[in-house]
Amino acid sequence: MAVFTPVTLDDLSQWIKQFPLGKAVALKGIASGIENSNFFLTTERGEYVLTIFENLDFEQLPFYVQLMRHLADRGIPVPAPVANDAGELVVALHGKPAAIVSKLDGSSQMDPQPVHCAEVGAMLAKMHLAGRNFPLHQPNLRGLDWWIETVPKVLPYLDAGTATLLQAELAFQRDFAAGTTYAALERGPVHADLFRNNVMFVGERLSGCFDFYFAGWDTWLFDLAVTVNDWCIDLDTGRLDDARVVALTRAYHAVRPFTAADHAAWQPMLRAAALRFWLSRLYDFHRPRAAEMLTPHDPTHFERVLRERIAHGAPDLTA
Repeated sequence: MAVFTPVTLDDLSQWIKQFPLGKAVALKGIASGIENSNFFLTTERGEYVLTIFENLDFEQLPFYVQLMRHLADRGIPVPAPVANDAGELVVALHGKPAAIVSKLDGSSQMDPQPVHCAEVGAMLAKMHLAGRNFPLHQPNLRGLDWWIETVPKVLPYLDAGTATLLQAELAFQRDFAAGTTYAALERGPVHADLFRNNVMFVGERLSGCFDFYFAGWDTWLFDLAVTVNDWCIDLDTGRLDDARVVALTRAYHAVRPFTAADHAAWQPMLRAAALRFWLSRLYDFHRPRAAEMLTPHDPTHFERVLRERIAHGAPDLTA
C-alpha cells in the first residue's frame, strides 16, 4: 500500500461523479504495503479505500474485485467494491485501473493472542468454503511458477550460503509439488496474504479482512500456512507459538475439517509459505520500484521463518 501514483482531491473532483458517493472531501495516502497505491477516501456518503493498481491490469482485476463481491454477498466480512453508474467495479484513474471499496471497522491486532487466532482460523475456513462456487479462475501469481522465474533474479545479490538455502528449498518445493500428496490437496480461491495488518478487530471480535490483491487459486492449506506463519510466530525469531497455532488450526478444522492430505502436507506447506514471502521480499528489496512512502520489508525476517520451519516442525493439525 505504498503510493506509486499520487492523487489529489482536485484529481477526484470530476472522476468521483460516476460513483454514487457524493463529493470527495478528504484523501490520505496509506504508507504500509508495497504493491499498489492506496488511499483512505472520505466522501459525503462515508469512508472508503481507493486503490490504484500498479501491477495488475484491466484483464486480471475482475477476479479480485468480483471475488470480494462474491464473498461479501455470502456473509464474509470483506470490503465491498463500489460500482460506478455503468456497473463497473474497475475504472481508469491517471491511466491505471482503480477501484473503490468500503472501509472496514476496527483496527489491526498486532499482538495476537490465541483468542484472536481462533477468530482468524474460523473466518479463513468460512472464506474457503464460500469461494467453492466462485466462477472465475486465476492462478496464484506468486506461486511456484513465479518462484522458479524469480530465484535466478535474486541469486546475484546473495552470499553463497544464503543462495544455497534458497536453491535447495526451491528444489524441495518443486519435488513436493510434483507428488501425489500435493495433488490431493483441496483447492479454490485463497487470500494468500492474510497477515496481521490485513485483518481488523473490534475488541476480540474479527470485524473484517482486506487486501485481496494477491488472491488466486491455490491449495487451501497454503493459505492456512501463510496465515499461521504470521499470526502464530514470535516476530523477532520466527519461532511458532504452539498455543496460537493450535487455537488457529482447531478453529479452522471446526469449520472445514482437515483431510489426510492436509495432515501429510502440513510441514512442507509451512516451508512453502515462508519461501514465497522470503523470495518476494528479496526481490522487492534488491530490485525496488520507485514510490512515495515506500519502505521495503526486511527479507531476513522470512529467511529466519524458513530456517525455523526446516529445523523445527509445527504442532500437528488439530493436535
